[in-house]
Amino acid sequence: MPAPDLQLDWLRAFVAVVDAGSLTAAAPQLHRSQSALSMQLRKLEDAIGRPVLTRGPRHLALTPTGHELLPHARRLLELHDQAVGAVSDSRVTGQVRLGVPDDYALAYLAPVLRSFAGRHGQVEITLVCEQSTVLIPKLQRGEIDVALVTRDRPQRGTLLFREPMAWVGATQHEAWRRDPLPLAMYEAGSLARKAVLEALAGQQRRHRIVTISPSLVGQVAAVEGGLAVAALTRCSVPPGLQVLDERHGLPPLPDMEVAVLRSAASRGSAATTAMQAQIVQTLRRPTP
Repeated sequence: MPAPDLQLDWLRAFVAVVDAGSLTAAAPQLHRSQSALSMQLRKLEDAIGRPVLTRGPRHLALTPTGHELLPHARRLLELHDQAVGAVSDSRVTGQVRLGVPDDYALAYLAPVLRSFAGRHGQVEITLVCEQSTVLIPKLQRGEIDVALVTRDRPQRGTLLFREPMAWVGATQHEAWRRDPLPLAMYEAGSLARKAVLEALAGQQRRHRIVTISPSLVGQVAAVEGGLAVAALTRCSVPPGLQVLDERHGLPPLPDMEVAVLRSAASRGSAATTAMQAQIVQTLRRPTP
């Protein structure tokens, strides 16, 4: 019996679904419908003769065969992208200074960098992890080239998606029951901080800020230690914390608009153009 011929489109669909965690999240990254991705996975499994993923309404996991296939699939896709780059007349080199807040870096940056490195391995990337309110002025001054940020006004940059915010607390401490409500917050000027204070004012909920931290780690530590509750981007909520809502006496929070911005100073940089395009290709979701 001849060995199966594993097509690159099937492998790319497989890797994208694994990295994104679901067909729903992977489909916009590959600019395909969920049904098209599902069909490619089915063809891959038919060719191998065994399932590579177990799929349920809210669950996706690698089978033993999927675990074995995944590193080989990544290697084949990287070699393909390197081969395309090697014979391309427009090989990209240079440096990109990329800015991103730490919560978005943890949740979204890995697939961007993985795909970018496969296509443009000669580009050097300098990563700057700071809050959006710091990154936007740096971008305007030309200190970084491109940034993934929570945008501070409509129409700034290219909108990628809307990120929900969520209240979080430690179950064993129940800080949300205290009056006034103790808060762990980002620094003054933060868009998330402004949204939280406006929501609490609308509810007329008494509160006091007990911890200020520009980093996600500092806020999580304050919540886990029972000092406060915090409002985090939904993508950054650690599994050990409880997500809170109106049932816990807390007001609903708005979504954050996540966008990619580019500095005017980087206009002639092919490396920055490639990075901006990779971010849009990987992260942009269809507008509801």
